[in-house]
Amino acid sequence: QVQLVESGGGLVQAGGSLKLSCASSGLPLSLHTMGWFRQAPGKEREFVAGIIQSGGSPYYADSAKGRFRISRDNAKNTVHLQMDSLKPEDTAVYFCAASAKWVARYTTEYNYWGQGTQVTVSE
Repeated sequence: QVQLVESGGGLVQAGGSLKLSCASSGLPLSLHTMGWFRQAPGKEREFVAGIIQSGGSPYYADSAKGRFRISRDNAKNTVHLQMDSLKPEDTAVYFCAASAKWVARYTTEYNYWGQGTQVTVSE
């Protein structure tokens, strides 16, 4: 059974940092492009960051560029999202996902999803 489990969410003040992690069981992440998405209340799920199988060439949504960094450790079957300079508008449930595509930005391109972890950024 494939499981992606996110951790590291929480409550932080604006300007602070959080590091999210995604651990996989039953799915070799080294064979998948990994992505982070987020969904705020009343809004659609949106792409945040992605990283290809080898770990090279990460790519980001404009809202994440310069503040977030995605990384992966294929040996440990984990993916991380370092989030710095957090803003209240970053408040959302964050999901990790796995895709069989080389570069994937859309929810429909991802095959496996975690349950999400809540990130709340206060003023």
